[in-house]
Amino acid sequence: MTLDAVIFDWGGTLTPWHTIDPMECWLAVTADEVQAQALHAAEASVWAAIKDDHRSGTLDDILQRAELSLTDEQLRTYYQWWDAHSYTDPSVPELFGALRQRGLKVGVLSNTTWPAAEHRRIFERDGIGHLIDGAVYSSEIPWAKPHPEAFRAALDAVGVSDPGRAVYVGDRLFEDVFGANRVGMHAVLVPHSTIPLAQTTGIEGTPDAVVHELADLVGLIDGWLAGGVPVRGRPD
Repeated sequence: MTLDAVIFDWGGTLTPWHTIDPMECWLAVTADEVQAQALHAAEASVWAAIKDDHRSGTLDDILQRAELSLTDEQLRTYYQWWDAHSYTDPSVPELFGALRQRGLKVGVLSNTTWPAAEHRRIFERDGIGHLIDGAVYSSEIPWAKPHPEAFRAALDAVGVSDPGRAVYVGDRLFEDVFGANRVGMHAVLVPHSTIPLAQTTGIEGTPDAVVHELADLVGLIDGWLAGGVPVRGRPD
């Protein structure tokens, strides 16, 4: 068996992990501290539901829970604040190009509350939009990682029907590795994120490999293509 695609997590994987205080973002959006606190609490609530129920959440859900709305200018401020924390790892353009040269599709599957258009803007800004064959964002579908349907949607987006012919690369043992394990995809862990304890579950998948730099992924994939891809167990 060989490989047809490599699909990547976004935050903490394609873009390096940044430890931030979400309140700083909301205080930049609104000078009203009461509103900022309400938005911060609503955002935490939406992400807790995503973690616990594996159902999608959106920025609109955050605003609805906070019982607030944002002007167009405030929305621009919100995304501009995140720009400093969303730049793509410098090794990614060469990595994506190398994978495509080997005949592999490149995909993205991200748990996010942002609309797809915002992610496309970031990828175009960083010069990699044309190197992505398919992308799925949890905000655009009913499910979030590690739900199997989120991974199946990502496989569909890159035109792969057999999960055993695809690799998922991420920085989290629950959402990324456990989720990929459940559908029979190969999983590669990139353990370079400082994940807060509140975002963990105690449930961890088993990666087929660990790479400490994204650039090391090409050598791993070359070895698998030359010597045979590890055989995954049956998915749940």
